[in-house]
Amino acid sequence: MNSWHHAQSAARKWGGTPEDYLPIEEFIDSSKQLIGDVRHRSMYHHTAGIYLCQRIFGDTLQVGRRRIPVRLIAERHVLEDLGWLPTPADYIEGMPILPWMSGARRKELPLSTLLGGDQ
Repeated sequence: MNSWHHAQSAARKWGGTPEDYLPIEEFIDSSKQLIGDVRHRSMYHHTAGIYLCQRIFGDTLQVGRRRIPVRLIAERHVLEDLGWLPTPADYIEGMPILPWMSGARRKELPLSTLLGGDQ
């Protein structure tokens, strides 16, 4: 389901228009900019991503006379996509720990590479 369809679903549930919900829905799916397959969900489709939405968009969203908890909007998005609310730990549970993750293997780069040109 894409962000627009999530926004339409939210508008059917809580009222207002899809445009009212679209910024939240697009944020949750913004990881598609970086990862072009379902693995993009590992960035925001979990309990910490839901909390992040609340921090960015506030505790509630004003839609007409109603105030909708942002947490409910974000939870609904994840539930529509996955059917449950995973934690970040659920995503990394089977992830291998590679040597570079601990900083054990440092790469040597010329200073000019780090400065972005011929400095």
